[in-house]
Amino acid sequence: MAGLKAGAPTPEALTVHETSRVLEVAFSDGARFRIPFELMRVYSPSAEVQGHGPGQEVLQTGKRDVTLVHLEPVGNYAVKPTFSDGHDSGIFSWDYLYELGEQQEALWARYAERLAAAGADRDAPMPPPARSGGHGGGCG
Repeated sequence: MAGLKAGAPTPEALTVHETSRVLEVAFSDGARFRIPFELMRVYSPSAEVQGHGPGQEVLQTGKRDVTLVHLEPVGNYAVKPTFSDGHDSGIFSWDYLYELGEQQEALWARYAERLAAAGADRDAPMPPPARSGGHGGGCG
């Protein structure tokens, strides 16, 4: 398996733990991370979550109990999970999974700050998507 960055650690094992809702990833440099499905879902690299540029991120709520229903390989550089809420457009490169695992504490803290700033509750259902000017959906 190859990473996106030359010389970057690559996964040697991926284990889906359904009961504890974590993806365990063992990397070639000896690092081993247990990444909660909720963290993966909240920080999905998809445009639906990240937007199309800085400041366009969509705060995710109601994802505490999300599960992983499918994990599909993408070439030899990533996986594409399908979550129980139907989200399936994020492609998680090996580098991104390593980053999620390594920076879990800071990412959880940033998520809590974003929730507080928005006056949102982690367990509140996602609000319906905002409607745009009536010209149909899609990217401008």
